[in-house]
Formats: sequence, structure tokens, C-alpha cells
Amino acid sequence: MKLERLISITYALLNNEVISASELANKYRVSQRTIYRDIEAICAAGIPVVSFQGVNGGYGIIEEFKMEKSLLHSNDIESLITLLQSTTTVFQDDRATETLHRLQTIQSDKRPSLTMDLGSWRANNATLHALRAAITDRYVIRFEYMNSKNERATRVVEPVSLLFKYYSWYLHGYCRARNDYRVFKLTRMLDLVTLTELYHRIHPTPLQDISLDYQKEEIVGAVLHFSGRSLAHALDCFYAENKCFNEDGTLTVTITNPSEVEWLVEMILSFGEDVEVLEPLELRKMLKDKIEKMLNRYPQV
Repeated sequence: MKLERLISITYALLNNEVISASELANKYRVSQRTIYRDIEAICAAGIPVVSFQGVNGGYGIIEEFKMEKSLLHSNDIESLITLLQSTTTVFQDDRATETLHRLQTIQSDKRPSLTMDLGSWRANNATLHALRAAITDRYVIRFEYMNSKNERATRVVEPVSLLFKYYSWYLHGYCRARNDYRVFKLTRMLDLVTLTELYHRIHPTPLQDISLDYQKEEIVGAVLHFSGRSLAHALDCFYAENKCFNEDGTLTVTITNPSEVEWLVEMILSFGEDVEVLEPLELRKMLKDKIEKMLNRYPQV
């Protein structure tokens, strides 16, 4: 109970210029002597509480310790809180947690309109934590990597940053095998080891110049027809595409610019008999070839 009161008093001090001991005593239904002891405990914890004398006196926190509300719009504060909360679902970052608490004290609406949980997205948290530590402490790492051409090789990398993009985590770093900066998909990294060697490189490639390791096969677009049994799954996978619900309960999806053909083929195959590719012809042939190869694996069935 005392700890909860100390935390609540700290937030009250952050949200008020000056608040008197009597106000605090009435609010928490304790004596003013108890409030005096609580203030001493808060000061001992490193929070700079100051006392103001006079008729309108009381307690407050020095302005240098507070974050000025006027510096940020309420939408900015909410966006920062959402971002910090999402990262704390993956990393145990004391500085981020401290910043989050400070932002929450100046948040006008305590009910967030947006939440994110990056930790729930198919992430290997042990790998993420190891990479984050190597990046922070500037240690060289070594791992086995499988590229998009299914080629496996040992990489020694100076890790620069982690990137969450296209529903996946990536590592951006300087690859000594390629003598250049590269991006590595975490799901393809095997046998990660943090070495004892420190690196001292200073000027990494800007993040906007990062190109991801995708195969370059392209198609202009596609039209897919889904049965009524797969509507929810189709909406999950193609939520951003043009959709047309048909009178017979089926769904037609038009994809104008697929980012990766191989991904699209794999996604279509996951629907089994509940989808048909209407166009283009080359995509239909591609799917037919894959299905025939799959059937050839089961000749005796």
C-alpha cells in the first residue's frame, strides 16, 4: 500500500506545479506527518522534490526534471507511448521504461486509442536480446545464414541496428565477407555467437538505403477468386488489396502490385482448393507446375 501511495504521490507532483502536504494527506487519507515521511522517501529514491514556503506553498518537482507539455502535441505523446510500449514487449529496456513513465504523466487521455505488441510476432526473443546487446556494446557476431537462393554460409558481422519490416525482424550490419553493409532476416540466422571482439566502425549506411534480400521475379498483377469457406483467411492475407464480394458468397481479390511473387505463390497454395487464380496466365502455370511437382512426391497414394 505504501509503495502504491509513493508512486501515486510522485505522479501527482509531476502533474502539478505545487501541491500542499494537506492536499496530499486528504487525498490519501493519511496524516501530514506520513506525507512528510513519504516525501523524504521519494527524495531518497533520486526524485528532486523541492519545498515551497508561504500561503500557497507545498511540494513540487524541479522543472528540469519534468518534460514540458507544450513541446509535444497530444497525438505526438500518444504515438511515442505506443512505440515505447511496443518495444517493451520485446526488450527489457530500463531507459525506455523510464521515458514511458514520464510521457504517461503528461498524457491528457489515459485511454490509448492504439496499442502494438511486437513481441507476439513470430520473434525469437532470445536472438533479439542477444543482437540488441551486441549492438549496444559494439561486439562482433558470427552466425550461419541461409539466403533466398538457399545458399548457406558463415557470416561475421558488425551489427548496427534491428529493423522490423514486412512482418519480419531484420539485422542491419557490416558483413566482413561482402565488405559492405547487408540486411539479414532473423529467421534465417542460425547458431548465433557473440564474439569477444569489439568493432569501431563509425559511419554505417543510412537506413533508407537498405534493400531487403528478395528474389526479383515479378508479375504485373493478379486476380484471385476465393470460396465462401475462406473469406476470413483471405481478408487476413490480402486486407490492403481491392476486394469484391460476389452474390454467391465468394470473394474476388485484385492484386495490383505484388511485392514478392514467391510469397504470393506460397500464400495462394495455403488456401488449397478454396482459391483459383483467374489471371495472369503465367501465375496459373507457375501454380500448376508446383502442384504437379507436389503430386509427383506421392505416386503410390
